[in-house]
Amino acid sequence: MSMNDPLGDMLTRIRNALMRGKSVVRTPASKLRGWVLEVLLDEGYIRGFEKSVDKRGLPEFEISLKYYEGQPVIRELKRYSKPGRRAYSGFAELPSVRNGLGIAIVSTNKGVMSDSRARQLNVGGEVLCTVF
Repeated sequence: MSMNDPLGDMLTRIRNALMRGKSVVRTPASKLRGWVLEVLLDEGYIRGFEKSVDKRGLPEFEISLKYYEGQPVIRELKRYSKPGRRAYSGFAELPSVRNGLGIAIVSTNKGVMSDSRARQLNVGGEVLCTVF
């Protein structure tokens, strides 16, 4: 079975695991998912992730979720640009998530990065998702 939106699938798995209070969630591995997870790790939204192999021999990521005083650190995780409606922004028009308290993850020609990093480098691109 093919998947139309692999990144959206990963974000949904993370949201579902957070609602259930899980400490670890697994998702199939891909380059884009790895890059997004690196941004989440750098910004402090997850404890970490590592690449492993599932029982069928396919690569997967094991994501360690982060909690603070029993509450998930990620309160809101939304897909911004979708396969049917891509959303591109210049560096000046990048969305501000909750007045700068959250981040937008942007895919640029210089790699996948947070919106604040993209503003520093004066690059725009496809806004993949927002995190608060």
